[in-house]
Amino acid sequence: MTFQTPIEDPVIIFALTMLIFFITPILMNKLRIPGIIGPILAGIIIGPNGLNILERDQTIVLLGTVGLLFIIFIAGLELDIDGFKKYRHRSISFGLLSFLIPLVFGTFFALMLGYSIAASLLIGSIVGSHTLLGYPIASRLGISKNKAVTTAVGGTLLTDTLALLLLAVIAGAAMGQLTPNFWITLFISLLLFLIVVLWGTPYLSRWFFRNISTEGTNEFSYVMVILFGSGFLAIVAGMQPIIGAFLAGLALNRFIIDQGPLMNRIRFVGNALFIPFFLLSVGLLMDLSVLFSDPRSWIVTLLILAAVFIGKGLAPLIISKIYKYNTTETKVMFGLSIPQAAATLAATLVGYDIGLLDQATVNAVIIMILLTCMLGPYFVEKYGRKLAVSEDLKPYVRKEGPERILIPLSSPETMESLLDLSFIIKSEKDDQPLYPLTVVQKEVGYAEGEVAKAEKMLGHAVMYASGADMPVRLLTKVDLNVSDGIVRAIAEERINIVVAGWDAETSNKQLFGSVIDRFIYRTNQTVLVSKIGHPLNTTRRVVVILPQGANYKPGYHQGLEKIKMITSKLNVGMLGIVLNDSTDKYVDSMKEVKPNPPTTLVHLEGWTNFYDKFLPQFKEDDLVIIMSARKGTIAWHPQLEKLPRMLADRGQESFIIFYLAEEEEVDVRGSRGTEIPKEFLFSKYGD
Repeated sequence: MTFQTPIEDPVIIFALTMLIFFITPILMNKLRIPGIIGPILAGIIIGPNGLNILERDQTIVLLGTVGLLFIIFIAGLELDIDGFKKYRHRSISFGLLSFLIPLVFGTFFALMLGYSIAASLLIGSIVGSHTLLGYPIASRLGISKNKAVTTAVGGTLLTDTLALLLLAVIAGAAMGQLTPNFWITLFISLLLFLIVVLWGTPYLSRWFFRNISTEGTNEFSYVMVILFGSGFLAIVAGMQPIIGAFLAGLALNRFIIDQGPLMNRIRFVGNALFIPFFLLSVGLLMDLSVLFSDPRSWIVTLLILAAVFIGKGLAPLIISKIYKYNTTETKVMFGLSIPQAAATLAATLVGYDIGLLDQATVNAVIIMILLTCMLGPYFVEKYGRKLAVSEDLKPYVRKEGPERILIPLSSPETMESLLDLSFIIKSEKDDQPLYPLTVVQKEVGYAEGEVAKAEKMLGHAVMYASGADMPVRLLTKVDLNVSDGIVRAIAEERINIVVAGWDAETSNKQLFGSVIDRFIYRTNQTVLVSKIGHPLNTTRRVVVILPQGANYKPGYHQGLEKIKMITSKLNVGMLGIVLNDSTDKYVDSMKEVKPNPPTTLVHLEGWTNFYDKFLPQFKEDDLVIIMSARKGTIAWHPQLEKLPRMLADRGQESFIIFYLAEEEEVDVRGSRGTEIPKEFLFSKYGD
């Protein structure tokens, strides 16, 4: 068998690329260079302008284009929507500056070199756009919700949209198509595109996640349909598909939980396969020899680089002065906005095809892409680490010991919802596994068959958790009393958070049922008793009920952190209802405890007002969280034991009774015989 270059056999091509994707990150790590640069350098070396081992054929272009769409799509998914709304003026300002300043410099330098006005404007728009090549690094470092990163990512939508719209106008002018019909068609197609993607997609997604099977492959396939369907609609509307990909990410942002299995599948497929193909395809375009064969390329390259560095450097500098960003945040913004790849390549190739740009310009742009794609990720990696270290997300001291979450499982129907809730509240800084538990209610000598059934259900839990890349440690206990088995597991495994499910089917003499009631009052750990009736990612609002004295509970700050984590990861707002207490007591803690989703506090005087006026306003897709307390402790109120049943009876789909942690074991003996204190006897609701 003779070995020919470039390689044409698809199996060998794929084997070679997989080898590159495996080796280059390791080598880059040894050289202390961001791993994202490795495939680009590999592409230069083995490409048609290097060793000519691999050419940029249609397969590479296809997979590279998919990788580009994944980068932009994931950026839209991970964009902090509430942060973007909060800092939208900053994003708009940064987007305008990041586009207009390079546009002015690029156009001016191109006119100096003798380009036509149309070609000069095109070059200016080319350097005005940028690609979020360094965003995967920011995401990995955990700074994606930082205000500077949110500003830069939000501004990207504006810069690329303006660049691609200007490209459409310049291309239309070059081909003599700037007629009234051109403008009417462009406006109508853009309007229809935005309506379909930003309004139609959330509506369809809410229906899909509530009514269609939540089997993993179906969900992933649906997301891919939305992603590439939006890219297709963008092309129909006269724009580049990257705009469609970004808007698709924004449209699905609230439906894909950050730590859930679906998000993990999207990241895994993108980061492991498609995004490296995009980086490799960029490297295959490079031809460094042009600098030596065409002296004019030096001048064109240097002036284009000057326009990029000056323009992209001034924009974050000006924004940081206006909005008081520190030096580290400014450099991260620069690193995010300097890489040129997606819109740059698209505009350059279009300009070359219609005759506005010559070969020297194309070569200069390709070299500019190489340098900026190396520099941008380097800045994000270096200064993103400093930013991640400097961010203090915990203003209060947590109890010593690792965070361990126990999930008692009794039914396969509630397993996924309980695991989803556990994924959301699990601290990203703790490396502890989750602890799914089944308790077999049998004599030890007769439990073998039941244990086998329990382990089968736990096996399904492992498969589901693995989809979210979440480690688990399976627990099976055999005990004549289920609650005793749960309490024993809590003690033996040093559990500090329990996530339990409730089917809302108990007698009037019990709160949740004998099992849950007993282990709640025999423990002092945080307990979340949940009834989840709709997919969590379709939640539109989190409603938190704060009874009088809740802020004095020992576990208040930790509980508030978990509730705010739920709200933030579901990308919704939080409504806090303060009962019989001043909202001023909760304002400071709401600001101090991170994260900070949009929060509104409402004061209500009396449980009567709550039941008569507020409870009827709850919607089916609200997630109601009751910050509750164990009987006999501060913040306990008789209505806290009636409210869960009332919510279930009125058909509230999803709610959580959140029992805050206590400092020491609760002794309920002193509360027996005084379950209804005398101050509550003369009022229907004990106001």
